[in-house]
Amino acid sequence: MILDQTMLSELLGIGLSSGADFAEVFAENTRQGLMTLIGGKVEDVTDRTISGVGIRLLRGVRSVYASTSDLTRSGLLRCAREAAAAMGEAGEAAGVVLSERIFPNIHPIRRVTSGAANADQAAVLHLAYDGAGAVSGEIAQVQARLLSWDRNILIANSEGLLTEDRQVRTRLAVTAVASDGAQNQSGSCSPGMHAGMELFDAVDPAAVGRKAARQAVTMLHAGYCPAGKMTVAIENGFGGVIFHEACGHSLEATSVATGRSQFCGKLGQVIASEKVTAIDDGTQPNAWGSNNIDDEGRPTQRLTLIEKGVLKNYLVDRLGSRRMDMEPTGCGRREDYHFEPTSRMSNTYIAPGSDDNGEIIASMEYGLYAKSMGGGSVNPVTGEFNFAVNEGYMVRNGAIAEPVRGATLIGKGSEILMNIDRVGTCLDSAQGMCGSSSGSIPVNVGQPLIRVSSITVGGR
Repeated sequence: MILDQTMLSELLGIGLSSGADFAEVFAENTRQGLMTLIGGKVEDVTDRTISGVGIRLLRGVRSVYASTSDLTRSGLLRCAREAAAAMGEAGEAAGVVLSERIFPNIHPIRRVTSGAANADQAAVLHLAYDGAGAVSGEIAQVQARLLSWDRNILIANSEGLLTEDRQVRTRLAVTAVASDGAQNQSGSCSPGMHAGMELFDAVDPAAVGRKAARQAVTMLHAGYCPAGKMTVAIENGFGGVIFHEACGHSLEATSVATGRSQFCGKLGQVIASEKVTAIDDGTQPNAWGSNNIDDEGRPTQRLTLIEKGVLKNYLVDRLGSRRMDMEPTGCGRREDYHFEPTSRMSNTYIAPGSDDNGEIIASMEYGLYAKSMGGGSVNPVTGEFNFAVNEGYMVRNGAIAEPVRGATLIGKGSEILMNIDRVGTCLDSAQGMCGSSSGSIPVNVGQPLIRVSSITVGGR
């Protein structure tokens, strides 16, 4: 146990002495590893530890948060007293009786990556590098990175909860650059799981390298995408980033509870096409965005956000539940102990529909097929978004035609939801890191192939 029960009880008692009606201690010890291979050689191996404690106090909807990396008794007591002083006048401290709870582990780990030999980790990177280089003589550079996390957390609160969790994640990230001597284009692929080295029982590193390289070579020979309103088909996997960013953040209590969401007050209302059912599921075994518990000590859930176009639920953390008078949904997450938890997504996706993929493309007389999406930005208040298409193709007369680059998708989340008129049957997910007020956290995004009847495409 990172901290003993006596220390935890004392810290919580100091917090409550301020007049707070809730106190929480979050302790963390995380090991992060990174190995980087460039040009066929391992260039960098790093290993760092994040260790510290965060103390949160609530009184009504007021929140105070303090953190420290000083885990001595004096350092911890100082942190608790500073939090208490910020909340109000300090009174008499009384200890809290804690009852340990062990939640089921739905993410079995067979081989922790940080404990694997450097030679084994390097072998994975070489397979990815060789796979990328074999695609074309136009591949000028390949970078392969193996990232790992071994996160151990403890949560104790004034309701008597004491629980711990261990979260092991592994990710392979490959970037390939193709060049014709006059210009360069890049491609990338970055699969990951809530797993150790067994990730590579499911993921072939060479195939990851080939996928990144093929995207780079394809875009090297692509022309520029025309601009204008058109029909767009967005492929499965990372195509789900559109829903995650343009709509998902607007369903988090962080935005909804403070009136800064396009979907405030719309529970039970139609906000999307009847083709759209959207789910956030933190319980998927070994999925990148899954956990046994959230960072407030609650079990994660499978939550239907939108069902056949109707808004059914918001993502609600503890503070959001007070502001909204709704039950928390096990979605309180944070990057590390420096951050106060807020409502966040986990594995968020549009559920499979009944439309045939071939028919979806065949139904398009003219438009864009977005095979691979990139990053972008969104305003959760208005839902306005702007996303890059990493790999795109024009669709002409119902067939995928020439590749195009430089495409962006521009619109509003509420509009794109209503304009989804085809949803395919083959769901796939991809991995990303999501940044918000509580830091950067691992999330899955996903969907089947979908068709948006009309959306603004930026290009030339």
